[in-house]
Amino acid sequence: MLVRKVVIPAAGLGTRMLPASLAVPKELFPLVDQPILHYGVEESVNAGITEVIIVTSPAKRALEDYFKPAPALEERLRSRGGPDPLDRVRRLRETARFTYVLQDEQLGLGHAILMAREAVGDEPFAVLLPDDVIVAPTPVLGQLLQVAAAYDAGVIAVEEVRRAQVSSYGIIEPKKLEEGVYDVVSVVEKPSPESAPSNLGIVGRYVLPPQIFEALEHTPPGAGGELQLTDAIALLLKQQRICAATFQGARYDAGSPLGLLQASVALSLARDDLGPELLDWLRVMLSGV
Repeated sequence: MLVRKVVIPAAGLGTRMLPASLAVPKELFPLVDQPILHYGVEESVNAGITEVIIVTSPAKRALEDYFKPAPALEERLRSRGGPDPLDRVRRLRETARFTYVLQDEQLGLGHAILMAREAVGDEPFAVLLPDDVIVAPTPVLGQLLQVAAAYDAGVIAVEEVRRAQVSSYGIIEPKKLEEGVYDVVSVVEKPSPESAPSNLGIVGRYVLPPQIFEALEHTPPGAGGELQLTDAIALLLKQQRICAATFQGARYDAGSPLGLLQASVALSLARDDLGPELLDWLRVMLSGV
């Protein structure tokens, strides 16, 4: 299964991050010295993706500006010499093609994916939710693409969640194929702990066949009155095999205040230029608690 494109939904209102998200799209909130969105695009490119499709809104033009060339600033940095802090952005821009799709109304994740139908075309594609920042030795999308190739099927990323949390996730009913890989027998969006078929919750990485678009068109509004991707996957299962896979890596919900802080600390501690000094500071802070 050849997957060249990724869809990154980024049109949401960012209500969990108000009031800060009134001024800055939450996808551009900084994680150390890069915005949240950068990490998702970088993971995609490192997994071999060559076209990045960002679903955005009219109020979030800044998302497009981030990946555009900035000739005056780049020339000024070159004239100063030394390391170029924009190299990381330039590499992404030169490796992948960027397409932007407007979602005028935020009617759910499924609706955001459906808006990208024309840009995706009739081919399998990946979906990456930028709020889920995953620090991993191998890009998580790359891990999923390996499973997709091995089983010639769509794949969704899952992780074990506490029973008390299942009502916050799409939950799969699994049939084990090998360690960490499952056939998805059924899937339900935000079930109660008593009715959940497992504790394997869907997180923000998918590899999907193009037939998902037809399934989305025939999916009625679900939880919260929104078009849910999970409900469309449940419909697609009647026709096509979908697998699920756990992944190696640490996931942070950077779309929440606590998750953003946790991700910032974890990423900073892993850096040679920041980690030792930050760790010393944390020790001093915690010693007074």
